[in-house]
Amino acid sequence: MRHAVLPEEAWRAAVSALPLLRGLSEEEMERLRELATLFLNEKQLVAAGGFSLDDDTRIKIAAQACLPILNLGLDSYVSWVSVIVYPGEFVPEHEFMDEAGVVHVVRDAMLGESWERGPVVLSGADAVRGGGHDGVNVVIHEFAHKLDMLNGAMNGFPPLHREMSSERWAQAFTAAFADFCAKAESGMETALDPYGAESPAEFFAVTSEAFFETPQTLKQEYPDLYRQLAAFYRQDPATRGNAEAKDPEKGCA
Repeated sequence: MRHAVLPEEAWRAAVSALPLLRGLSEEEMERLRELATLFLNEKQLVAAGGFSLDDDTRIKIAAQACLPILNLGLDSYVSWVSVIVYPGEFVPEHEFMDEAGVVHVVRDAMLGESWERGPVVLSGADAVRGGGHDGVNVVIHEFAHKLDMLNGAMNGFPPLHREMSSERWAQAFTAAFADFCAKAESGMETALDPYGAESPAEFFAVTSEAFFETPQTLKQEYPDLYRQLAAFYRQDPATRGNAEAKDPEKGCA
């Protein structure tokens, strides 16, 4: 069944507030609009914690969520249906057992979370502030985790396309992660969010944010990893020029 695309006025108003989309061509923007339409029809966006989830916020979340799968398709987001949106930071409760068999309960404030075969959870305030070319984008981060989970638990090694080499991916990713962790541990200022040093899974999500938000920076810092991400996402954001200098209305038809 074909769904009517999102209304032009509402679409334009939402995406004009997301600078990272301004470098897309008119054809790419139209494809993104169609994907966002399908996303909002297939996924359930649910407000939590008293958040008011209006149409503008729903479109902004959908547009950012669909940017990574622009050339991959909505089938990349299978086996789950819900996106839960809180007003801001939320504090989930997690239990884990240590090597001694002691169960610990952890409550940490978070901006986003992805559950395997479960929902994506987002801070609404941070979701609508995304897309500003600062390298931080909670929507892209959490949906990168979903792509990572397509072949099991997230580990920074998503299912690669047939034409890609797992050896080249591993070499580029491992070298970049080791260099990044060394810089973070030494206290050096890093070009990427330091949270990427937490694990290979978080490094993949953080570099995915940078791939779309600050592609030139990522390409300069880790060119081999950038090439692998470009092959995986089948996009090359660094060639889209200085999106921040473009007219906000251009390419948003």
